[in-house]
Amino acid sequence: MPIDASVFKRSLLSGTVSGIATTLAAALAGKKEAGSYTGPINATSHILWGDQAGRRDGASLKFTGTGFLLNHAASIMWATVYEKWVDPTVKRWLARRPALVPFAPAISAAAVSAGAYVTDYYLVPKRFTPGYEKRLSGRSMAMIFGALAVGLAASTLLMERMEK
Repeated sequence: MPIDASVFKRSLLSGTVSGIATTLAAALAGKKEAGSYTGPINATSHILWGDQAGRRDGASLKFTGTGFLLNHAASIMWATVYEKWVDPTVKRWLARRPALVPFAPAISAAAVSAGAYVTDYYLVPKRFTPGYEKRLSGRSMAMIFGALAVGLAASTLLMERMEK
């Protein structure tokens, strides 16, 4: 099923907001837990560069740049799932419960974030995990996936506000 232009535009915006949110959450957690803002971002580049990426602390185009771009692309992909299928479905489902409609973006975003976690850590081969687990605790990873949900919901609310 093709993605229409409006869904694509919304996905780029919500994916960018979510990508920045997850990168900031990973960087702050990395500084606190591993003494390096860029360590968890570098670890994401293990998809291309192998396990050495998870051991890198300093910023570099090779590891940090690649890790950032991979995370950003994944955020846009999850934003597309959110924009195309999940949020419209939840809004239809909640239409029978008007008091809950304002919560649709948060519910949708939480569902997508949970799906992203399950996919990233239980369904894909280990080589294609986000790599955060190489540098961060489970608590920090939960904060990163929470940042994904917050970014998705916040961008929806922002876009709805701009349309008014």
